[in-house]
Amino acid sequence: MSDRAAQLRGIRAWLAFFVVCLVLSGATAFPLVHELRWTEELLRHLPAPDALTGWITRVRRGLDTADSDYPFLLYGTDWLAFAHLVIAVAFYGPYRDPVRNIWVVEFAMIACAGIVPLALICGPIRGIPLWWSVIDMAFGVLGVVPLYVVRKRIKRLEAFTAPNSSAVPAT
Repeated sequence: MSDRAAQLRGIRAWLAFFVVCLVLSGATAFPLVHELRWTEELLRHLPAPDALTGWITRVRRGLDTADSDYPFLLYGTDWLAFAHLVIAVAFYGPYRDPVRNIWVVEFAMIACAGIVPLALICGPIRGIPLWWSVIDMAFGVLGVVPLYVVRKRIKRLEAFTAPNSSAVPAT
């Protein structure tokens, strides 16, 4: 296998991994009420920290109230899920033509970086514990890792496909 083909294969593997993570993240935003009930039940059987158990219970109660009295509020998490799925579709461009569509990867890296100030600003405003905001920020930090690898590989691939700089241009 040529170096170019190996780079392309690696890029596509990392992109597929990232897209699967985006889709899973989005898909899990739809059934939040049920997920919180399952999580709370699971935590009862594990030696979980009291802060975590208490927080999950509080969030579950809030979601139960929203679900029973104000179900339209959960429509916002449906849109969150949808956004994850739409963003995942955008990665078809870099999958198909990484060099031409590197901007999608760079855009996603910027979005990952944006998670940190969002969590630090909106978390306290919404009463989110700092330790939970750190978990949220970890998604941005961890999300940027495969994107960084993909960007580096795309730059290498671009070097393989760049016109030979030693060639004399036609006049």
